[in-house]
Amino acid sequence: MTLWDVLIDVGFISMLLLVGTLLRAKVKFIQKLFLPASLIAGFLGLILGPNALGVIPFSEHISTYASILIAIIFGALPFTSKIVSFKKIIKSARNMWAFSQVLTILEWAAGMLFALLILNFFWSGLPDGFGLMLAAGLLGGHGTAAAIATGFGPEWEGALSVGMTSATVGIVASIVGGILIIKRETRRGRTSFINDFNDLPNELRTGLVEENKRHPFGFNTVSSASIDPLMYHSGLLLMVAMIGYYLSQFINDLIPQISVPVFSTSFIVGYIVLFILRAFNADYFFDKNIFERTSGTATDLLVAFGIASIKLSVVVDYALPLAILLIFGIAFVYFMYAFVAPKFFHQYPFEKSIFCWGWGTGTVAMGMALLRIVDPELKSKTLDEYGLAYIPIGFMDILIIALAPMLIISGQHWLFTFGTLSIGLAILVGTYALGWWGKTQQE
Repeated sequence: MTLWDVLIDVGFISMLLLVGTLLRAKVKFIQKLFLPASLIAGFLGLILGPNALGVIPFSEHISTYASILIAIIFGALPFTSKIVSFKKIIKSARNMWAFSQVLTILEWAAGMLFALLILNFFWSGLPDGFGLMLAAGLLGGHGTAAAIATGFGPEWEGALSVGMTSATVGIVASIVGGILIIKRETRRGRTSFINDFNDLPNELRTGLVEENKRHPFGFNTVSSASIDPLMYHSGLLLMVAMIGYYLSQFINDLIPQISVPVFSTSFIVGYIVLFILRAFNADYFFDKNIFERTSGTATDLLVAFGIASIKLSVVVDYALPLAILLIFGIAFVYFMYAFVAPKFFHQYPFEKSIFCWGWGTGTVAMGMALLRIVDPELKSKTLDEYGLAYIPIGFMDILIIALAPMLIISGQHWLFTFGTLSIGLAILVGTYALGWWGKTQQE
């Protein structure tokens, strides 16, 4: 593989992203589904790429990009998140944290339990970690699916294709299911800020922002006479990912019994670099919004490359058990949305619940897209609460994603399953005992 192969791969996927943007802007059917351009580009890449029609000459290393991009995304997390005290989280967003943490942990546990007890009864040859692909795809999306697949490495070579398929189905289920739910609840008069689904802003449908509604996505913190601000920020993230790679290699060579994925070490290195910058008051010369846009770019590329790299032969091998697993997972999230979420959210229950449906089936980006439909001006403060709540949730996510493949590979799949199940149920029972159910965070 040469650097020209990289240019060709990125060039074609970039072209498909532009085509996806055009299709979203012009095709009414796609607008009604609210499909992101990265998802459309991924589908086109899968159909036209070497795994199907063979029209686009992607290199044989196309699946490797996911592991690199997820390291950049995780390395950016420390620079895009606020560090606040746990006391502030409890005061401002306790119910959002409680429900989100319960949904997150129980989704991992439910997938594993369903696969081990039900699917393995009919398909004895399934990998022990097959159930992880429920939460990895639906809850985590393409990034987490790539991270989990990286953790399995050669122990389960089909993990990436299965994970990417799960994540793709999750995004479609999130948006299509979310739109159907919103239309139903709008007719029932249960929404707080919209009365008619057809009154949505045009930019939400087409993906194109009119000139009078445009906003800058960041500020120049350095002079372009010295270095371009975009290179300045993306260069830092690339450096973090590189150091994360070397740290991962060092740990794996030092302790061969374990396999620490690069995204985990990149996340740690990101925080180390952030604390060093803050010690010298140098973080002032970086802009959070530019970090978010750089990470968003990496996410779009990951989704597009991830779908385009799906090996259809692997998906066919696992098609029926994977379909059953995903149907169960979507039903589980809907149960949590319909019956558990309303217990936690007293103010703006529908807006907060539909946001949780969105990220529970198709990542936070899908949850935000659905929230913007029902709460265009974000008056429910759902994102403010989730932003605070995600701080402890994020650390738990990293721990699960890093440890799950290692525990599965070492034969401790039941330990992981019952461990996550116990923690999730303990939080659920604990919050009920504390009287959080049905109360707002101000009560």
